[in-house]
Amino acid sequence: MFSSSSSSSSLSFDFYAASCPSVELMVKNTVRQASELDPSIPGKLLRLLFHDCFVEGCDASVLLQGNGTERTDPANISLGGFPVIDSAKRVIEIFCPQTVSCADILALAARDSVQITGGPEIQIPTGRRDGRVSAASNVRPNIIDTSFSLDEMSKIFNSKGLSLDDLVILSGAHTIGSAHCSAFMDRFKANPKGKFTLIDTSLDKDYADQLTKQCPAGASSSSTVNNDPQTPLQFDNNYFKVLLAHKGLFQSDSVLVRNERTMNIVAELANDQNRFFDSWAVSFLKLTSIGVKAGDDGEIRQTCSATNG
Repeated sequence: MFSSSSSSSSLSFDFYAASCPSVELMVKNTVRQASELDPSIPGKLLRLLFHDCFVEGCDASVLLQGNGTERTDPANISLGGFPVIDSAKRVIEIFCPQTVSCADILALAARDSVQITGGPEIQIPTGRRDGRVSAASNVRPNIIDTSFSLDEMSKIFNSKGLSLDDLVILSGAHTIGSAHCSAFMDRFKANPKGKFTLIDTSLDKDYADQLTKQCPAGASSSSTVNNDPQTPLQFDNNYFKVLLAHKGLFQSDSVLVRNERTMNIVAELANDQNRFFDSWAVSFLKLTSIGVKAGDDGEIRQTCSATNG
């Protein structure tokens, strides 16, 4: 298990000031161009960061390809955005060879994804190194499942040095992005006629009807639904308003309004977007500092999908 402060002191805001001063601009331009071609990219990059940092820390271990790597676990099969990170890495290698880690590129790309979609512009330190270990067996014990209870989620967040407040605030990442139908169909049951019936009574009935139309029985496994039904491409506080209306897509969303403490945080963030943005900046900084590797721990990969030599 990793604490958010284990090696974060090795990170700095001017880490590449001399060695690669234009790194942040190169990452931002790559993310912006990719997002203009495919508006789903910001949500994918943000999700990719969460899945990286919660397993082995923020070390780009989720980017490694091969048998038995993190990417092969069912929880990670639907991850996207990998080509964007690879593209940014190729550009950076031209100007600053063997200097910038894939872990830093991923953290910066996720940060930029928030700003590009209307969220706050925040500074994050750099200096992460890339991990050499990526094992599918490490994924399940560390990743939040969409069917989790608040206690189950809180336990994992605490193990990463993140508080209950951080849990609610970072759940706001669901203000952008989409999900496969299979991620929330545990809230329904299929009847013999191939129709879905709502079994999770905490979900708004009209919204549930809308979901069954978007995800009919027998729908393609690639069918997706927006996390936020109203402003899916805008990073804003609407996600929290959606929760208060009992229209959280996942069980793990809905549980946030069933507990008095988390419900109060949700209500505060729903009522004040600036409060959400300020809180996001603090919690995101903690997220991107989980279990970072520094010094002789890790390497600077030449290609993000493979370890060196």
